[in-house]
Amino acid sequence: MPPENSASGRREKLQQLQRTQRASGRRRGLIIGGAAAAVVILAAGGITLAVTRSDHQSSDAQALDASQQIMPASISGAAVDQPAPATVANTTGISGVIAYNTNGYPAPGTASAGTLGHNHVTTPVHYAVTPPVGGDHNAIWMNAGVYTKPIPNERAVHNLEHGAVWVTYRPNLPQSQVNQLIALVGKQSLIPETGQGFPAGQSNRYIDLSPWTSQSLPASIVISSWGYQLRVDKPTDPRLQKFINTFRHSQKYTPEYGAPVDGIPTGTGGRAAAYGATKPNPSGTANG
Repeated sequence: MPPENSASGRREKLQQLQRTQRASGRRRGLIIGGAAAAVVILAAGGITLAVTRSDHQSSDAQALDASQQIMPASISGAAVDQPAPATVANTTGISGVIAYNTNGYPAPGTASAGTLGHNHVTTPVHYAVTPPVGGDHNAIWMNAGVYTKPIPNERAVHNLEHGAVWVTYRPNLPQSQVNQLIALVGKQSLIPETGQGFPAGQSNRYIDLSPWTSQSLPASIVISSWGYQLRVDKPTDPRLQKFINTFRHSQKYTPEYGAPVDGIPTGTGGRAAAYGATKPNPSGTANG
C-alpha cells in the first residue's frame, strides 16, 4: 500500500472516499428531490437571494442560511506546533501579498527548513501563521462555501492545498461588510469538478468564507491561499478579487491542482450556509 503522504497514497485516499460516497448514494436512491425555495432579504446588505431547503444550495442564487449549515468536524487530541515558514519575495504583482516558502513540494514528501509542510496528521495543529497559509493538515478536507462560524484550521488548510482560497474576518466586522464578502463569494465563477464518484454537473467556487475565532486576526479581513496571504481593511479592496483571480484553482500555485473541495460526508466535511457545491454532498461521516 502506498504511503499516505505520497501522491499515490493521496489518490487512494480520495478514491476510498469516493467509493464510500457512491455506496451512500445508492442507499439513498433517488430520495433527494427538489428543494422548496423562498426569497429572503439580507437586511444589512440589502441583497435578495433565494434560500434552498435541501442538502445543497442552488448554483444560481442562495441566501445565507445558518439553520441549514453543518459545521465541519473539529480535530481532537494533543496539538502539535508548526515550524514557522520563511517568507520570500512577493512576485505575484499584487501589492501587500505576503509570500511564504513553498519549495520542495510535492516531492520528496518532507519539507526543508523554513518550507511549508504538507503531511497528513491526526492531531490539531498550532499554526505559526494566523490564519494558516499551509502546513501539515488533516487527511480529510471540508466542503467549501460560506460558513457563519469558525471552521477547523486543519481541514481548511487541506482545502488550500486543493486550490481553495480562504477569506477570514474579525468577529466584530459590521454585518454590512460581511454581506459584501458573501456577495464577493457569490459572484465568482463555478469550477467544474469531475472524476470518479462525482455526480454529473458537480461544481464549486473553491472559496471558504468564515469568521476567525477571535479579534486576534492581523487585519479586519484576511485572504489566504497555499503559501500566500493578503491583509485588508475593507471588503471593497480591489486586491481581494485580484488575489482570487491569481490563486484560486491555479495550476501555477495549487499544490494538488484538480483535487476537489467538497464531496466529503457532511458529518465530517460540513455543509455551507451558502455557496457550497451545486450537487448534494453525501450524508454521514468519514474517518479522519
